[in-house]
Amino acid sequence: MTRRTAVQALLGGSLHARTQRPPRKPNLILLLADDLGCGDIGCFGGTEVSTPHIDSLVRAGTKFTDGYVSASVCSPSRAALLTGRCQQRFGFEFNPGSAQREAEVGFGLPATERILPQFLKAEGYRSSIIGKWHLGVRPGFHPLDRGFDEFFGFLGGANDYVTTRTSGARAIDAGWRGMVPARRFEPVLRGRQAVEEDRYLTDAFAAEATGFIERNRKRPFFLYLSFNAVHDPFHSTARYWDRFPAIRDQRRRALAAMASAMDDAIGAVREKVRQCGLERDTLIVFLSDNGAPVISGAGSNGPFNGEKCTYYEGGIRVPFAASWPGRIPAGAEYQNPVVSRDIVPTFLAAAGVRPDRTFDGVDLLPFLDDGGMKAPHEALCWRAGNGRAIRKNRWKLVEFGDAYSRLYDLSADPGEKFDLSAKAPETVKQLRAEWNAWNAGLSGPAWPARYREIVINGERLNWEL
Repeated sequence: MTRRTAVQALLGGSLHARTQRPPRKPNLILLLADDLGCGDIGCFGGTEVSTPHIDSLVRAGTKFTDGYVSASVCSPSRAALLTGRCQQRFGFEFNPGSAQREAEVGFGLPATERILPQFLKAEGYRSSIIGKWHLGVRPGFHPLDRGFDEFFGFLGGANDYVTTRTSGARAIDAGWRGMVPARRFEPVLRGRQAVEEDRYLTDAFAAEATGFIERNRKRPFFLYLSFNAVHDPFHSTARYWDRFPAIRDQRRRALAAMASAMDDAIGAVREKVRQCGLERDTLIVFLSDNGAPVISGAGSNGPFNGEKCTYYEGGIRVPFAASWPGRIPAGAEYQNPVVSRDIVPTFLAAAGVRPDRTFDGVDLLPFLDDGGMKAPHEALCWRAGNGRAIRKNRWKLVEFGDAYSRLYDLSADPGEKFDLSAKAPETVKQLRAEWNAWNAGLSGPAWPARYREIVINGERLNWEL
């Protein structure tokens, strides 16, 4: 090569480097269902409820067979989800209850806790929450005060899906809001302003989510689509109700209709991502905030014992999957336990963010790359008042107060029917010691518990929530 051609090559290379577009930061989409059990979704074993769009999402990515959440009730679970930290580190141990009680107990996610959109803002991300917030209603606790740029949804823990002006509205009596109301239980807000919204609420969330993606197709975004489906009240429209004529139980049929509406919404989000040419630039995670409350007579946790409010598998083991074409293995099943606290570190790593914060979750991407050779967590622990649990490898210890201690081998008994504590006292002792070590680093609850009596394996316990 002559000196001239060498200089030309150098200049040409420099020009190419200057004109080459930097790699795009991935879009991040978090799809959160509410009270959805593993028996209420096809790809996790459900047979009555058809969820083709969620099933397609799971097939396109990795299914977490042993996916857990940090709490067995909505609000603490969401606090851990968005912070990546154990909610007990900042007193967020229990659900608040009514709006009046929220004000009385000073409920809300402390301002000292940074959440995912706050970390992403410095990297140029536009963030939106669409749906249910449930992390505080007082001044300073609004989503727009916590790093989100846009909000469309409601602040509390539950809301009506329909009004008397919603086309084809239907309500099933299940003990709360068993009628079609003239006005919603909670106002729907756009930003901080209440708006008139008479669409079926899940449909409205889908339209808002696809609009957000369209508006931000040329910049990195974080979309937190936080459904209230399939939490009660059991409201539907004829469009979804008519899809399940074979389900005779009215509550079960209503839940199937609500899940189907959410499935359509997720399908619309994925279709919009495809239309915008963003599939390979978008990391999507789907999960539920806790298991189904089978006490309602509508939901199902499939093969798992217990339900929402408990620390049996039915309360904390949920549908959980991640998709990122070209980056996360497609059509794979990952069998090591993962937890919702892993999502924040995973999203931040994908976005190239190195936060000055210690998390109680881990970046899952390297673990998915190695095919499950190494587990992300040595053990997972839970606590809500007297209820506590620890899972390590195949063993699960569930305790309640001082008198209740049950040990299960999940590899042989995923339904937690057979207590082995008398046969393996050393395992109980070891697991209890590890749980105590974890618990020693946590704070006490910032507000008092409420209670719900739930029977498991014939034994009645007053679970704190």
